Amino acid sequence: MESLKTILYFSIFRYPLTLDEICNFHPMNDRQEIGAELQSLLSRGIISHEGGFYFAGCDPDCIERRRSGNRMAANALEIAKRRAALIAKFPFVEGVGVSGSLSKGYFDQQSDIDFFVVTKPGKVWVSRTLLMLYKKIFLLNSRRYFCINYFISSANLELEEKNRFTATEIRTLIPFQGRAALESFYRKNVWVGDIFGNFAPDLQDIPDIRKPAFSRLAEVALDNRLGKTLDSAFRKATLKFWRIKFRHMADPDFKVALKSTDAVSKHHPLNFQKRVIFALNEKYDAFNKDYDIQLTREYV
Repeated sequence: MESLKTILYFSIFRYPLTLDEICNFHPMNDRQEIGAELQSLLSRGIISHEGGFYFAGCDPDCIERRRSGNRMAANALEIAKRRAALIAKFPFVEGVGVSGSLSKGYFDQQSDIDFFVVTKPGKVWVSRTLLMLYKKIFLLNSRRYFCINYFISSANLELEEKNRFTATEIRTLIPFQGRAALESFYRKNVWVGDIFGNFAPDLQDIPDIRKPAFSRLAEVALDNRLGKTLDSAFRKATLKFWRIKFRHMADPDFKVALKSTDAVSKHHPLNFQKRVIFALNEKYDAFNKDYDIQLTREYV
């Protein structure tokens, strides 16, 4: 029932899938067997198929919604590529990719471009602070095309949360800058293959990062005890601010949605990961009951 799990996952976002896309998220990756599995689901009325798309739990209007979002995504990807090149010029940035809805090929009026940034060890919070200052000063704090909400150290690239949500984000991540760092990231997260089967992203066309003079000078000036002190100070100040701003959030949720360690900075105050997993489990429960099938629950 892996095909159904994938269809139900994307149905949370009202996003129907093609056969090729379902195959990309199937551990077998056998087009013929997956096609037979889908045909069985169709014959039982569990899923629907229209216009080359498979979907469940949403009306056919989701197809036109997807097509419209795909068209908008084409333009947003060009913007993302330019912004990723800009982010890569900042001190201590070693890799840049795009996640979120755009990485699935969808963008609309409510979407942001979510950047995933790999930094030099010990410089997660320096990098984040410099980029946040740029956003606030030069972009007037607009996040639509510059949402920098996930930073990770190149010394700690394996994600702690290993579930269908994080596996999907890794599987769909669009790499833009820093081939070496992103290659290491994929190697450290081979566990994604346990959920979706093995995959080998093609990074041949991803450029290595070349820093401008001002960035190289900043790295020399801060690649020492002063830089470590600043990184620690920025982390503590940000964490203190978040603790006050999001004081309503339960501690276990805070530690996942707003992870603030030396090696990771996440800013997901809506705790989207938990919300998606919970919504998916609700769909599993409903389909288990309605169609007498067994879909194993997911965990955050």
